[in-house]
Amino acid sequence: MSAKAVQISMDRELLARIDRDPKTKQEGRSAFIRDAVLLYLEAKRRRDVDQRIRQTFSGRAPELLAEVEGMLEGQAWPEK
Repeated sequence: MSAKAVQISMDRELLARIDRDPKTKQEGRSAFIRDAVLLYLEAKRRRDVDQRIRQTFSGRAPELLAEVEGMLEGQAWPEK
């Protein structure tokens, strides 16, 4: 991985919290912040996907039910 040094500013209390974390003590601030940013970006991507799904299907329940109603009628619960 090719890395580029960057400079960021943060308040002292946040930096102190980062420095107290075991990951920072093991791998350093860069690794901690890199992992935190990756987690944030993945969580944001998932929220965006969820939002697009909600927008796509909101208000379409009757239409979607009509599409699968025939298949649902042919399904049966397994006998015990």
